Amino acid sequence: MAESYYRWQTSTLLLFCHLQPKASKDEFVGLHGERLKIRITAPPVDGKANKQLVAFLAKQFGVSKQQVTISSGDSGRQKTVQIHRPAKLPPSLDIKPFADETC
Repeated sequence: MAESYYRWQTSTLLLFCHLQPKASKDEFVGLHGERLKIRITAPPVDGKANKQLVAFLAKQFGVSKQQVTISSGDSGRQKTVQIHRPAKLPPSLDIKPFADETC
């Protein structure tokens, strides 16, 4: 996968996502243009898909749900998600770890 779907902002990982709600299972699919396509089982009603996305990403990156925020695209399929200090990086995504240049 290309690196266009994510960016590090100090120790916060920004993910540029394309969400597909009402899928058969929660999963990373691959790229959709320059965004990471994510399938979520929840429907796009009353914020259910967003809540499921936050829970899914929190589990995948080993953080609490409070460390995952949707910074843009709250009501659309194209979203930017911030993951604060991810404890792990899912191997299927091939995300390079944050390199602290001050060390």
